[in-house]
Amino acid sequence: MPINITMPALSPTMEEGNLAKWLVKEGDKVAPGDVIAEIETDKATMEVEAVDEGTVAKIVVPAGTEGVKVNALIAVLAGEGEDASAAAKAGGDAAPAKAEATQKEAPISPPVGEMSAKPTEGGAVPQTSPQKGNGKSTEGQGSTLPPSGLPAISPTGGEISQSGERTFASPLARRIAKDAGVDVAAVTGTGPHGRVVKADVEAAIAGGGAKAAPEAKVAPATGAPATAPAAKPMSDEQVLKLFEEGSYELVPHDNMRKTIARRLVEAKSTIPHFYLTLDCELDALLALRTQLNSAAPTKKTDKGDVPAYKLSVNDMVIKAMAMALMAVPDANASWTDSAMVKHKHADVGVAVSIPGGLITPIIRKADQKTLSAISNEMKDLASRARNRKLKPEEYQGGTTAVSNLGMFGIKDFSAVINPPHATILAVGAGEERAVVKNGEIKIATVMSVTLSTDHRAVDGALGAELLVAFKRYIENPMGMLV
Repeated sequence: MPINITMPALSPTMEEGNLAKWLVKEGDKVAPGDVIAEIETDKATMEVEAVDEGTVAKIVVPAGTEGVKVNALIAVLAGEGEDASAAAKAGGDAAPAKAEATQKEAPISPPVGEMSAKPTEGGAVPQTSPQKGNGKSTEGQGSTLPPSGLPAISPTGGEISQSGERTFASPLARRIAKDAGVDVAAVTGTGPHGRVVKADVEAAIAGGGAKAAPEAKVAPATGAPATAPAAKPMSDEQVLKLFEEGSYELVPHDNMRKTIARRLVEAKSTIPHFYLTLDCELDALLALRTQLNSAAPTKKTDKGDVPAYKLSVNDMVIKAMAMALMAVPDANASWTDSAMVKHKHADVGVAVSIPGGLITPIIRKADQKTLSAISNEMKDLASRARNRKLKPEEYQGGTTAVSNLGMFGIKDFSAVINPPHATILAVGAGEERAVVKNGEIKIATVMSVTLSTDHRAVDGALGAELLVAFKRYIENPMGMLV
């Protein structure tokens, strides 16, 4: 019987991906372990291997298709001895229509706060605005209690009409219906699975039917003070009207930028950030770094003899942060509603800027590694991150993170915590400053660092203790070698 190949979930948080390339064609024979396709997630491009043996009977989703949902049918295999043409007919439905966002006139991604009311092409509702106050994101859960002014959303996506039935419509169709005053729930859909598309709404407008019912106004209870409606974010159209037509171009969001936006909104909405800043003197660290680099042995490569390692200040910051967490173990934690997660090792994520966004590869057990091992591993991770070749386990998880903008001359800044971390260290530039020592003004190289903490897990005093431990290792760097 035919074997369906579906879109794999390449990470625990993956909901959709782009089918970048097929490495097989219809009629090819494949065996378990053969690489058959390349999938682009929000962070990396990954190879997909065949699990079963057979002949590629039908490629359902063509190469270059964006926004393919996890578990959606992408190809059909014919089993051993099975006719490929028969298997192609029997194996699953035809490919779902591409999102209108990939057609000639791509709709703009809705601003934060509106996405929970606008289903994607597959009908699923991207839950962008997480629930506040309980530390849990509502992503993927849906809600039947909409914010003021937004339509009710069912747990599986789509608007709920007054009759209790769900209506699925594309974002473009929904926007046209709203502008024309048409009730999208009253429009008959001709798209996949009865979905309302642009042509359906235009037909309803031309026919003069399906006008939206006026919203019922609820009078406040007698004696209760009237409250002003909650402010809504500006719509895409309202934003664009502020700019002169032709003075801009629209660049659709890719998966990475969408994920970064969702994660930042989640972090700032659910994590009570608390900030602590401290200055660290770098002169001893810089002297030790110079001494260690000059003593580095050489190794033979295609480019000749090169040093076995070349330490950077950032490598030593990673090590100092890891050792500080070991010195203050209560700060090496993650928050959950049911328990505090106390970590036994310091897995330090390091923010790396890549085209279109950033990614945070992780140095596992950095507290146990030498400075040279951290340096070489960081160079490898950063190089593969920029080529989007990291595996999910190389950038997911971790117990803390470091974000260094010192190379841009930034003096100090505050970083946003990356869940499930409870801390992130923002590192500024080292610069010569006047400091007072023993009543005299001296010149020292000083670096400002700001620790952002999740106040539920790491309160002010505990965060201060962690930052003081970090400063101690930075200003007495020999302690990182023993």
